[in-house]
Amino acid sequence: MSKAILPKVVWLQGITCNGNTHSFLSSSAARFEQFNNNFDLIYHPSLSVDISLEDILLSEDRIDYLLVEGAITNDEFYFSISDKKISDILNKLVTKSKFVIAVGSCASYGGIHARFEDNKDIAGIKDYITKENLSLLSHEIINLTGCPVHPEWILQTLFTLKFNGSIILDDKSRPIEIYGGLAHHGCTRNEYFEWKVEAKSLGLKEGCLFYNDGCRGPMTHSNCNKILWNDVSSKTRIGMPCIGCTEYDFPRLNMFETKKHIGIPYEPPLGIPKRAYLSITGVAKTFTIPRLNQRLNRFDESNLK
Repeated sequence: MSKAILPKVVWLQGITCNGNTHSFLSSSAARFEQFNNNFDLIYHPSLSVDISLEDILLSEDRIDYLLVEGAITNDEFYFSISDKKISDILNKLVTKSKFVIAVGSCASYGGIHARFEDNKDIAGIKDYITKENLSLLSHEIINLTGCPVHPEWILQTLFTLKFNGSIILDDKSRPIEIYGGLAHHGCTRNEYFEWKVEAKSLGLKEGCLFYNDGCRGPMTHSNCNKILWNDVSSKTRIGMPCIGCTEYDFPRLNMFETKKHIGIPYEPPLGIPKRAYLSITGVAKTFTIPRLNQRLNRFDESNLK
């Protein structure tokens, strides 16, 4: 298929650590070949050599998919090209685009930059795109939240839009197919979670990380434990708690601690009434499950050797 007739993709970067770019480039060779055979990535600041961002701004050519990585600001200190602020560049590109996708939590909500930097006008892209320009799009803005975004989420969204022309979103403008479930679903530690058997430390492959170590899997919308990273693993599978990076309130302080009330997690798993959860948890904590504790101890001993 000729590149000339493939949908054009532009990747714009605002205030970012480039984590979503690295994630995207970690796609399997087969999936990346699929992407290249179906889309024409005409500009990425780290990859493009034949065309500059200024060339695209001056061109009258349409952009099919505008992918934005990083938060946006009006402050010229952070980003400037041709005497334009990143917010102005964003709006200019939006007027040329059919679809706009916020890639990552910073582009979606402002992320770590909005929460912890002194510049108070840092925000996600939707806060900076004018209502007039929003009305020009073929589809509402799509948020792919995550820090970073799973590469498969980017590819799945692009292919869905290409072949269906639309994608179903939740109330946070995220694709339901990706964010409709929880990171907890598919977690290999779920039996430990049910019986309140806690991991003894981080980095071990057995035991629940919710009760002491701040795991946000039961209240985080994503499919990280179903669509594994590099088809191999996830945070919880290697002994790190889910940090809830796909949620609006990310990042939080004290991410590796579980806030408790009378020894029970203060915030219950999503969809469970707090009073019911307190009762269930209190009862479950009174049980001893020898099989799980023996397995936990066995894995602990093997890790110490």
